Amino acid sequence: MKHFVVFSVALLIAGIALAQKAEVIDGIAALVNNDVVTISQVRELVGARERSLRQLYSGNELRAKLEEVRLAAIKDLIDRQLILQEFKKLQEKGASIPDYVIDDRVQTIIREEFGGDRSAFIRTLQAQGYTLTRFKEIEREKIIVQAMRQSKVNNDFVISPTQIQAYYNKNKMSYATPEQVKLRMIVIREENSSDVASTDKQGIAKEIRDKIAGGAEFDRMAQMYSEDPNTQEVGGDWGWIERGTLNEQLTSVAFSLRPGEVSPVVQIGGTYYILMIEAKKNAAVKPISDVRDEIERNLIQQERMKSQERWLDTLRQKAYIKILS
Repeated sequence: MKHFVVFSVALLIAGIALAQKAEVIDGIAALVNNDVVTISQVRELVGARERSLRQLYSGNELRAKLEEVRLAAIKDLIDRQLILQEFKKLQEKGASIPDYVIDDRVQTIIREEFGGDRSAFIRTLQAQGYTLTRFKEIEREKIIVQAMRQSKVNNDFVISPTQIQAYYNKNKMSYATPEQVKLRMIVIREENSSDVASTDKQGIAKEIRDKIAGGAEFDRMAQMYSEDPNTQEVGGDWGWIERGTLNEQLTSVAFSLRPGEVSPVVQIGGTYYILMIEAKKNAAVKPISDVRDEIERNLIQQERMKSQERWLDTLRQKAYIKILS
């Protein structure tokens, strides 16, 4: 029979009042058969997430969010403990994780995340309150959990064409590409010129527009006259844009133009714009033939997750689990 009794998360939630009272150094958050999940383990898992929540929420909403993430963390740690307990049973039959596997993991982290600087790695561990021994223990448990999960998953899933079609139909909008235009734009700003009267800037913009209409290259005109520092050197090239990239007025103009067409001078406040559309793509949905392999991979991954969850559920059903916090 499953024993999954939630008593209270009051002690964990009390952590939001750090400024008002001291926290318990450690305690038991949950019992998992003969092992425990400690409050310090929970804090270790949710620390970064809690800091983010404290910046976004306050009051009762913060308390609710903290309770939610902490309870989720406790349940994750319970699952991890159940998996580690299963591995201990296998150890009695001779299973093991060689030390060199852990050492290789640590060396990979030092190489990839610290540029091979072991001293910097050790300093970072110390700053976060870890010893190298504790860090290796954590990595060892991660490797065990990952290996045990993978060992309990059947890899011969067969996804039928019907399943692929149903997934495609349900998620068709995720394979849609919005309408796009390839844009070049010249920007003339009144406030950017102290030697030319503001009343003349519109005239300059119209003169540039007339030159383009008379055969001048748009990109050359942009390089010479545009006052947009981000695109001037590349001839006013904005690349492919979607609706919403520009403000409403410029978007309306851009998407009303045909490929090769140049807009009239568009004034918005003290700034003048000249737009040219080089090409256009209509909104479209990728055909199922283009995404079939991707869908199949997604469905296989879903089946793998379901298989792992069924295995974990059998462990939970057989275990004594009690959340105390």
